Amino acid sequence: MGTGKVGTGAAAVAALALAVGACAPSGRASGAGGRGPGLTVAATVAPVVDIVRQVVGDRVRLVGLIPEGVDSHTFEPSPETVKALAHSDVLFMDGLHLEGSTLQQARANMPTPVATPPSTATTLERSAKGSEIIQMGDLTVRPAEYAYDFTFPRAKGDPNPHVWMDPLYAKSWSEIVRDAMSRRDPANAPYYRDNQARFAAVLDRLDGAIAESINSIPQEQKKLLTYHDSFAYFSRRYGIPVIGAVQPTDFSEPSPREIQDLIAQVRVNHVRAIFGSEVFPSTVLNQVAQAAGARYVDKLRDDELPASPGAPGHTYVGLMVSDVQIMTRALGGDPSPLDPVPTASTWRP
Repeated sequence: MGTGKVGTGAAAVAALALAVGACAPSGRASGAGGRGPGLTVAATVAPVVDIVRQVVGDRVRLVGLIPEGVDSHTFEPSPETVKALAHSDVLFMDGLHLEGSTLQQARANMPTPVATPPSTATTLERSAKGSEIIQMGDLTVRPAEYAYDFTFPRAKGDPNPHVWMDPLYAKSWSEIVRDAMSRRDPANAPYYRDNQARFAAVLDRLDGAIAESINSIPQEQKKLLTYHDSFAYFSRRYGIPVIGAVQPTDFSEPSPREIQDLIAQVRVNHVRAIFGSEVFPSTVLNQVAQAAGARYVDKLRDDELPASPGAPGHTYVGLMVSDVQIMTRALGGDPSPLDPVPTASTWRP
C-alpha cells in the first residue's frame, strides 16, 4: 500500500498494487481426488491462488494462505497458516518482498524448503528432495522492469509488487506453475500443460480486450487516481497514466495538507473520476472527489476476487474484466470489447 503521500506524474505511473487477499487455509483447499500423488500446494494472495488453480485443477490439494480482504503487506501468518505451510510441498508466491512474514514462516516450517528460482539443474535436484518456495514475481520481472514510486521508493529497494495486474505477467506465472508441477508430478504433466494452454488463450484474449477498452477512453480523460498503488504495471502495459494514489500500506489516511494537495492536483489535471476500493472504503477519497468536482467510484479491487466464491466470475480473469469495465465506463470509454472474455475457470477435471 502507500505512504500517505500523493504520487504524481511518471513516478506514479509506476505504481501497482499487490495487497492481495487469498483464501483461508481451512476454507479453500481441495483434494486431488485420488488422481494425483497427494501433493499439497500452497499459494498466497487470491489472484495467485486462482492462477495456480487454473493450471493444477483438481490434481493437487490447493491451499490459499492469505484471506481475501486482508492486507498482504502486513499479514502475519496465523497458527493455521503455519500448519498449512508445514504440510505443503510447493508454495507459490508473488514475491518482490510482498509476503515477507509468510516467506519467513515458510522457510522455517516447510520440509527442507528450497527458495531459489527453479532454473538450474542443481536447484531441480535439490527441490525434488524437499519442498519448493517459488516467488513468481522475482522470476518474471527483470530488475530493469521494476516499478518504483512514493509507496515503493527505489531507495528502500522494494519494487512495487502488484505484478499480476498485467495479464502477460500472469500468463508467465501460469507457465512457471505448469513447469514446476510437471517436474514434481510428471504423471500429470499432460494435464497441467492442457490446462495452462487453455488459460493462456483466455489471457491473450483478455489482454487484447483490455487494450481496446482503454484505447476507447478519450485521451484527455485517460488518467487514473486510485486508492492504492496497485496499477503501475497495468498503467505501463496499457498506456494509462496513474497521476496519484492515496491509501498507504497500513491503511492510515493522509494528512489534511496532503488532502488539500490532492484536491488541487485533481483540479489541475481535470480528473473525471477518482477510483476507490470496494474492499477498503476511504472517506478521504470521497471528500476529495466532492471538493474537486470529480466522480467517486468505489468499486475497484486488486487482490480480492469479485462475486462469491464458486461463482463463475470469482477468478483472476473476472477481477481484471470487472476493474477495466468500471474504469472504462467512468472515464468515458467503451468496455464492450470485454464482454466476450470468459471469466469462468478454464481448468477441467
